[in-house]
Amino acid sequence: MATKPAAHPVASSIALRSLIVLVLVNILNFYDRQVPGALVEPMRREFGLTDAQIGWIGTAFTLLYAVIGLPLGRIADRGSRKKLLAAGIAVWGVLTGLAAWARGLPMLVVSRLGVGVGEAACAPSATSWIGDLFPPERRARPLALFMLGVPVGGALSYFFSGPMAQAWGWRSAMVAAAVPALLLSPVVLMLEEPQRGASDQGASMSQGAVAHLLRLPTFWWIILSGVLVNFNLYAVGTFLPAFLGRIHHLNVARAGIYTGTVYLIGGLLGGTIGGTWGDKIVRRRPGARMLLSAVAAVVAAPLAYIGFRQHLGALDIAIPLLTAAYGLLNMYYGLVYASLHDIVGPELRGTAMAIYFLVMYLGGASFGPVLTGKLSDVMARRAATLAGSAKITEVFRAVGLQQAMLIVPVLALALGVVLWLGSRSLGKDTQKLVVE
Repeated sequence: MATKPAAHPVASSIALRSLIVLVLVNILNFYDRQVPGALVEPMRREFGLTDAQIGWIGTAFTLLYAVIGLPLGRIADRGSRKKLLAAGIAVWGVLTGLAAWARGLPMLVVSRLGVGVGEAACAPSATSWIGDLFPPERRARPLALFMLGVPVGGALSYFFSGPMAQAWGWRSAMVAAAVPALLLSPVVLMLEEPQRGASDQGASMSQGAVAHLLRLPTFWWIILSGVLVNFNLYAVGTFLPAFLGRIHHLNVARAGIYTGTVYLIGGLLGGTIGGTWGDKIVRRRPGARMLLSAVAAVVAAPLAYIGFRQHLGALDIAIPLLTAAYGLLNMYYGLVYASLHDIVGPELRGTAMAIYFLVMYLGGASFGPVLTGKLSDVMARRAATLAGSAKITEVFRAVGLQQAMLIVPVLALALGVVLWLGSRSLGKDTQKLVVE
């Protein structure tokens, strides 16, 4: 069985500089991804959209993102990751700005499809890159830091997009979101890309077969966990501002600021704690990272349930609870992504992430917005019928959305079970990477 020739570890200065830029890329990635969520209510009113149609905007994005991600993952494993990533950033920046010229739902969907193509290059390229910057025992923290782009980018998007839409209209917020991408793309090209497998001394080169990867039970538990966590997080990202507007009567600016607060505080704490603990507890047992993520998901469930059940006047209770729940769910990324790297050789990580995203998005994230939106419409219609009203007013839309959001704690409990099952098989699958 051939063994990979020894590679020189990446210099700490190069690793740090590369990590900082990649973190900025992911922050911008999720800033642009979450802009439509921050602008849901003004877009809904202008175009007369239902919650299901709003959900379809996000679903169209994730469906194409998932499909295009697989070939881009293969390119990331075989070609230049920095060229692929730089091109992706430029594409999603241009298409984000294109939404400012939309005159209806079709053009909004076209814009998001283009953003999906560009952003699909980010995760396979960047996570594979980070895997070559840091050794296995030190990967959870840099991966967690990279994935802080989810809450930080989302928070900044809500902080800025909501108030901008309130002041100058939602189209201006779209244009503002596009500009940083065009500035960051050439910066990526100036980075020094590491040698593939530089931090995995002695890893078996025969592990590059996709068939081997697909035989690992842990890989499928991780994919199923991705389905569940991203269903939840994409549903929250799409509808939390609308929820705060309808239930707690916040305007688009204040709803954006409160949502940004949930993302920033919860995401930073959850991601940081998860990454730090993940690198400590992995020394005790191989599946400890996934087990910790399982516990966090189970604890998040009741907090999310109580938070979403709060009514007008209880915002001081709802926001802390939702912040805590969101933070616990965000512990997932650094812990589980590091676990995925533990069972996959360096020459297959881009492909592994692309397969993960393909199944995860097609099976979960793509349905989070649209099914939550559809459930909201159904429950709003039911509330109107029970009240004897032939018209679905804003009051009934608020009731429908509040009831629909209760799907989040239910799936959080399921997530905990799946992660626990994955933690039980990870030790054996890690050994296969070395001995098979």
